[in-house]
Amino acid sequence: MAEQSAQAQWYVVHTYSGYENKVKANLEKTVENNGLQHLIQEINIPIEEVIEIRNGKRHTVQRKIFPGYVLVKMIMNDQAWYIVRNTRGVTGFVGPGSHPVPLDENEIAYMFNRATTVIDIAVGEDVRVLSGPLADYVGKVQDIDTIRQKIDVVVSMFGRDVPVELDYDQVVRVGQA
Repeated sequence: MAEQSAQAQWYVVHTYSGYENKVKANLEKTVENNGLQHLIQEINIPIEEVIEIRNGKRHTVQRKIFPGYVLVKMIMNDQAWYIVRNTRGVTGFVGPGSHPVPLDENEIAYMFNRATTVIDIAVGEDVRVLSGPLADYVGKVQDIDTIRQKIDVVVSMFGRDVPVELDYDQVVRVGQA
């Protein structure tokens, strides 16, 4: 494998599932011990901040975006390829055959800029509105839009069912605080 570029690029390394942290630690130790910081510059496990709403309270937790994968910013040459490929827990690079393919700028931005909110409410459940003009009204969840982080609720008002779109943090399951 001849040297492809004198500029470091991000590559995706496939690992055994659950070995991501071990691979990162082993690779960082190998780079430090052999003085290869100029070749292998950064090692990252893509993690997303997930906001879970449980019992009407927001909790932030971290989850691996791509379990079984580690991102490595490196100058691809024979030596760097060999070091990464022969790290315990690594099964190979992502790319056709043994030819690693670097990530483009859009893929890098997608992997490093993610946040998600997860709620403990399901379609069909009764919820109480916490804020806004319909505060303290009770309604039934009709739909949950995870991309826009909105919940469609039907609230009974003046004897009529009124559909309302609310944010995740504006509702709580009936029976919770």
